[in-house]
Amino acid sequence: MTDWDVNLFFREATLRLCSSLDIKTALKRCYEYIRQFIPVVQMSLHIKDSDLNVLQFVALAGADPPEGYEQVVPLPEAGRMEWEAFLKSEEVVRIVDQPTPKWVFRESLERLGLKGDVSLMTMVLKLEGNQIGSLGLIADGSNRYTDEHARLLRLLHEPFAIAMANALKHQEVVRFKQMLADDNRYLLNELRSVSGEEIVGSDFGLQAVMKMVEQVSPLDSPVLLLGETGTGKEVIANAIHSASPRKEGPFIKVNCGAIPETLLDSELFGHEKGAFTGSIAQKRGRFERADKGTIFLDEIGELPLQAQVRLLHVLQNKQIERVGGTRSIPVDIRVISATHRNLEEMVATGRFREDLWFRLNVFPIIIPPLRQRKGDIPALVHHFIHRKSMELKLEERPALAPGAVNRLINYDWPGNVRELENTVERALIHHRHGPLSFEMLLPPVVSEYCGAVRHSSEDRPLASLKEINARHIRQALEKAGGKINGPGGAAQILNIHPNTLRKRMDKLGIAYGRKSWRRDSVD
Repeated sequence: MTDWDVNLFFREATLRLCSSLDIKTALKRCYEYIRQFIPVVQMSLHIKDSDLNVLQFVALAGADPPEGYEQVVPLPEAGRMEWEAFLKSEEVVRIVDQPTPKWVFRESLERLGLKGDVSLMTMVLKLEGNQIGSLGLIADGSNRYTDEHARLLRLLHEPFAIAMANALKHQEVVRFKQMLADDNRYLLNELRSVSGEEIVGSDFGLQAVMKMVEQVSPLDSPVLLLGETGTGKEVIANAIHSASPRKEGPFIKVNCGAIPETLLDSELFGHEKGAFTGSIAQKRGRFERADKGTIFLDEIGELPLQAQVRLLHVLQNKQIERVGGTRSIPVDIRVISATHRNLEEMVATGRFREDLWFRLNVFPIIIPPLRQRKGDIPALVHHFIHRKSMELKLEERPALAPGAVNRLINYDWPGNVRELENTVERALIHHRHGPLSFEMLLPPVVSEYCGAVRHSSEDRPLASLKEINARHIRQALEKAGGKINGPGGAAQILNIHPNTLRKRMDKLGIAYGRKSWRRDSVD
């Protein structure tokens, strides 16, 4: 070959090797060109694991191996030292005489579909002094390779080494991506196993809500969830996402009231490296992370006015700009927002932008408070007992005491479902083995206090703490029939020591003994 032919060979072989990110496709194209100048029926890129003494194939081109061939081929122990010496030497290309080289089993060749006498030529691939793999060429017959063939192959050392390094990095990225996807699937299954996919109350108190969820889920329309704190707005938002075509995408929650105003732009839209003091790396914001999925803007009424302007821009243009960035980044998101505030009133007083309100209020869903759907309480109680028992690692789920559910139904639940959930958890902590009666967790003092607070807004006099405590103790005595000590006594009902109860009764002027108590209660 002339120098011009050699340069053309290098250029054309390299172009084919760099023509695809898929190393198998690139190797096949390169093989089809090289075979015009070098005898070869099979060409492979592989890695040798010295510890296991095996050859792992990264890509294979040429003669197709038999169906089900192994990508990891064991090598003979007899050739280990010779192979290691070759790798450590300055030699780049080695021609191996046949019929039977010591460091390759004929059985290994037959696994690749190669029978009879063959010739081999191997090139060690090194990059920046590090050995990253090797290239093998196989031709039919003995003594097929010459020094000229070795010289041509040596010209392609650097392109093959770079291609091999890129292929290995790509495989590692794919592996990590698969691990991340597997982790996401695992975490999603874990969340579903804990919280359950079925929404408690969907057939009763939330029936109208779930019908609206069913209507809007298949669409990309914005949804506004309205309801008191603790009614389960996040659960409904998650249900909309899970029933939508975006369910395989991310579900990103943003608590608009929990992010400091100085960090709001960075958290929502991300920032570039060096955008401000302390930004040592690029960071993607919540909107960018929600791409191809759903972003849930909880407590949207807490957003400052300046942030409302930027949010409106994102909703209108479907684009964001990172803090310190100069280019717009398109985002494909579905927006679900929620608030316990009266946004219409906030618009009237100038605390919420009217144009943003119109953007968000496309499909409002009002979630009723628990006091308006008390028929859901029994199912919710059993659901929370089951879930919290698992979280607290209880061996058995405690049973409910007679009248416990009625006691819960008679309470107004100003904290809604969240308060009920916390009440069940406290009951499980106090009575790990049951039965759960909720007597001490929903004492009349709570109702009295809540009632006193409500009455205070109407300028009604507030009951003193002494009066409330005395009334509470009398109710316990009434339930116990005047009995203080022992099973079923007032002390047990109030979960305090009998002597402590007697001291409090002394201070409050409540007489001891069943007769005294009956006389005192009659008076």
